Amino acid sequence: MAHTYVSALRAVLAVFVLLGLPGGSAVAQQGTPPPPAVTVVTLQPQDLTLTSTLPGRVRASAEAEVRPQVNGIVLSRQFKEGTTVEEGDVLYEIDPTTYQAAVAQAQAALNSAKAQLDAANRDFQRTSTLSERGVSTQQANDEAESNRDIARAQVAVAEAALQAAQIELDHTRIKARLSGRIGLSEITQGALVTASQATPLTTIRKIDTVYVDVTQSAADMLAWRRGTAIDPDASEKVALTLADGSTYGHEGLLTAAEPHVDERTGVVVLRIEFDNPDTLLLPGMYVQVEMPTAFVENAFLVPQEAVTRDRRGNPQTLVVGADGIVAQRQLTVLQDQGPNWVVTEGVEPGDRVIVAGLQRAGPGAQVTPQERAAPEGAATAPAQAATPATPAQGAAEASPDAGSTDGAAPAAPAAETTDGDATQDATAPAAGSDGAASSGAANE
Repeated sequence: MAHTYVSALRAVLAVFVLLGLPGGSAVAQQGTPPPPAVTVVTLQPQDLTLTSTLPGRVRASAEAEVRPQVNGIVLSRQFKEGTTVEEGDVLYEIDPTTYQAAVAQAQAALNSAKAQLDAANRDFQRTSTLSERGVSTQQANDEAESNRDIARAQVAVAEAALQAAQIELDHTRIKARLSGRIGLSEITQGALVTASQATPLTTIRKIDTVYVDVTQSAADMLAWRRGTAIDPDASEKVALTLADGSTYGHEGLLTAAEPHVDERTGVVVLRIEFDNPDTLLLPGMYVQVEMPTAFVENAFLVPQEAVTRDRRGNPQTLVVGADGIVAQRQLTVLQDQGPNWVVTEGVEPGDRVIVAGLQRAGPGAQVTPQERAAPEGAATAPAQAATPATPAQGAAEASPDAGSTDGAAPAAPAAETTDGDATQDATAPAAGSDGAASSGAANE
């Protein structure tokens, strides 16, 4: 009896296979799995501006170290540290007593010189009158004229001494020679300072406009100067990256280049000017400048995850053809740009490069390409929400409960999870009814 049953079953399966019925198809497909799925990105050419990241330091557009020009004791400090000062503002006051005395002494010397000049003028006039009458000799007249000229010169000397003494007195009030942001004070009230001392009292920096000095290789500078780079008018504007990785909100302007190449490093110093209205850039800050270097037409941006290296280090990528066959391409890479490589040779417009699933693909393999979706957040949430609402899952969830006492009970929860889908509502009770009927038949 058992032998007859097995023979009948084999005959039925053979008929399914010959007639192409669903049962035979499922059995036949078990030995030929579908091609593996890979994620691809379709490439299109575009015109790109190549940039070079250059390190640099921020410098103040103007800087003045404040030093005393006379000796003395500091009586007071007239500014608040870290604030903005204007040219001519008084910063420090030095004890002026000694210099006031020097001014008084110079004034007295000037008065004495003027008195001597008046006497010399009277002597010369008297001698001249006598000489005209023939009473005085010519020698006496010449001596009187010489004494007058000497007294006049003494007055000029005294006036210069008075001016010098007044200048030193004025220097006891140390003033700002530059408008800008003033730094910390290096001395306090009561300190003794000397003229032209090595340590500055404080420093004033003009930072509403700043300079960024960067270094560029001489080879890149030659390419830029010869015109093989981008338009000079456009290349003057550069972008700035701060130390925290953020991009500065203002573009800079290339203003000067040092006409000298460092013999040890082979680089040239470039100076770029940036507006700094919010004083975000401070002197000494480390920054990076995105300097335009060249313009490339019909280049491709290939994702970096799609590019690998062969044993010799040459870049290559896997491309899926129109027939789904994978081919390997050798690439010519210029540089990186963000998460991509700038490629000029090796790919064509419309090529689909593999960015995910490389371990399941190889040259000559048959794959199923799937275009990489744009931002993951836009497609992931709806897909996850729709996953538990499929009719097949609703039927599968209802079938195990069909053998319970109340076969129609699981239908209500299925309807709630599918947001009122009519198809799901109809399917779940049907599955439950079928399950109940089958269970009843089995029991009978």
